[in-house]
Amino acid sequence: MKNYDFVVLGTGIAGLSFALKAARHGSVALITKRLRDDANTSYAQGGVACVTSGEDSFDLHVRDTLTAGAGLCNEAVVRTIVTEGPARIQELMQLGVHFDERDLKSGESELDLGREGGHSKRRILHARDATGREIEQSLIQAAQAAPNIELLENHMAVDLITTGKLGFASEDRCVGVYVLNESTGAVETFRTDRLILATGGCGKVYLYTTNPNVATGDGVAMAWRAGVTIANMEFIQFHPTCLFHPARPSFLISEAVRGEGGRLVDEKGREFMGKYHPLGALAPRDIVARAIDAEMKRTGAPCVYLDISHKPAEFVRDRFPMIHESCLELGIDITRQPIPVVPAAHYQCGGVLTDANGATSLRGLYAIGEVACTGLHGANRLASNSLLEAVVVAHRAIEHVLVDIPFNGHPPHELALPEWVSGDAHDVDEMVVIYHNWDEIRRLMWDYVAIVRTDKRLQRASTRLRNLLREIQEFYWNFKLTTEILELRNLATTAALIVDCALLRKESRGLHYTLDYPETDDRHWARNTEIHWL
Repeated sequence: MKNYDFVVLGTGIAGLSFALKAARHGSVALITKRLRDDANTSYAQGGVACVTSGEDSFDLHVRDTLTAGAGLCNEAVVRTIVTEGPARIQELMQLGVHFDERDLKSGESELDLGREGGHSKRRILHARDATGREIEQSLIQAAQAAPNIELLENHMAVDLITTGKLGFASEDRCVGVYVLNESTGAVETFRTDRLILATGGCGKVYLYTTNPNVATGDGVAMAWRAGVTIANMEFIQFHPTCLFHPARPSFLISEAVRGEGGRLVDEKGREFMGKYHPLGALAPRDIVARAIDAEMKRTGAPCVYLDISHKPAEFVRDRFPMIHESCLELGIDITRQPIPVVPAAHYQCGGVLTDANGATSLRGLYAIGEVACTGLHGANRLASNSLLEAVVVAHRAIEHVLVDIPFNGHPPHELALPEWVSGDAHDVDEMVVIYHNWDEIRRLMWDYVAIVRTDKRLQRASTRLRNLLREIQEFYWNFKLTTEILELRNLATTAALIVDCALLRKESRGLHYTLDYPETDDRHWARNTEIHWL
C-alpha cells in the first residue's frame, strides 16, 4: 500500500494546478493513464475567457455565461469563478504561461484579446491557436521541478475505495484508489484521505469527437460506482467546426476563427447562420451546431464550410499557425480556400456534482475540471470558460480540503486497505471483442444520442447499452485487467449515464434537443438532472 497526503488523477490544467499547490502542504501522487501531457488541455486551441480589459466587466462575463447556460447555471458559482479568474490568470503567467500581446502606438504592449461565440466583448486570452499546449507545458515543467510530487505515467485508476465498500459503519468517505500499473500489470493500492478527480471528459463516447483517445469518462464512471451524485450528463457540447477530412478526423477548427471574422457557408459559398440567430456565426455553440446539422440534413451535403479567406493571408497565418499548417498538409490553404467542417462531440457540461470548491457528495473526494459539474456551464458551456473554471476551482479545492480534512483528521493516515485480488482471472484471449464493443458504443451514441434526439432513439440506445454493460462485466471479472478493458467499462457506463439523464429531461434546453419535447419547460425543468446509484 502506498500512502500519500493527496492523490490527483489526471494531468490537465485542473490536476496540475491542484498538485502544484498541494505539494506545498504534503506528498502528492500525480497519476495519469498515458503520458503526462496526454490531456484535453493540450488540445485546447481557443484560449481562456477572463475579464482583463477596461472595456469589459465581470457583470458582462456573468451575463454572457448565464445566457449561454440556458437557465441552468448557478449564478453564485458563475460570479465566483468569473471574479476570481484574473488572480488565477496572473498565477499562470507567473509560472511562465505566455499569452499573445499586441503592440500599442505608445511603444508599450497589452494582451491581445480574442472574441468567440456568445461573448459580448473581446476577453479571450490566447497563445496563437495552441493555448492549451502553452499552458500544459508550463504547468508540467513546474510540476517536474516541484518537491513532493511523484508523477506516475501509464497508471490507470480502476475504482475508488470507500469506507462504505469496506463495511465501516462510520460516515462514508473516500480513503483511496486502486490503480493499474501498466508496466507490471499489477493493481496497486493508493491510500489517501484527499483524492482529486481531474480526469477530464468523455468525448470518445461518440464516433466523431475533437477529443484525444484518453477522454473515456473514467472519473464520472468511477464516481458513479462509488455512489457519488452525477448531474446533467445529457448536456454534451458538440463543437460546430471539426475538420471534415479522413486523414484528420478529430482535428478542431477553433471557434476563434469565427471570432476573427470566419463565415459559415454552404458549398456554393452562401452564408446561412443569419436565418438561425441574430449573432450569426458567433451564436452560442449549441445553436451553431444544430444549424449546421440542419443544413447538412436539408441539402444532403456531407459538410459545410468555414471561410476566412477574405482576411489578409499574413494575418491568418500569424493568428492561426497550427490550423494553417495542419490544413496545408492536407492540401487546404485556408488563406485562399474554405475549410470543410462538421460538428463533433467536444465537451461534457455535466459530470460529478460539486460545489464551487470541487467538493462532491462523498467526503474526501473532489472533482475539478471537465469531470465536474460545478454549476458554471448549465445547459451549454460558453466558449473558453472551461480552462478558467479548472484553474479557479483547483485553487478553491486546495483551500477547502485543507480545512475540511486536516492532516490529523479521521480516519488515520495509516488505515490499512485490502490489496487487490485478481482471483482466477486469465489473460484476455480475443481483443477483437473489446474493440467491437468499443466501436458499437460510439456508433450507437452518434446515431441515437447526438445533436438531435428522440425518446425512441434514446430507448434503443438504453436497451443496447444495458446488454453491453453485462457483457463488459464478464470481461472485467473473468480476465486480467488491461487499460482497454477498464476504458471500455468506463465508456459504457458513461454512455449509459448520458442516456439516462437525456431520458429524464422532458424538454429541450441548451445542448439537449429532442423532437418529442421541442420547447423549454421552465416550470418543471429549470433544475439539474441528478442521478444516484442506489
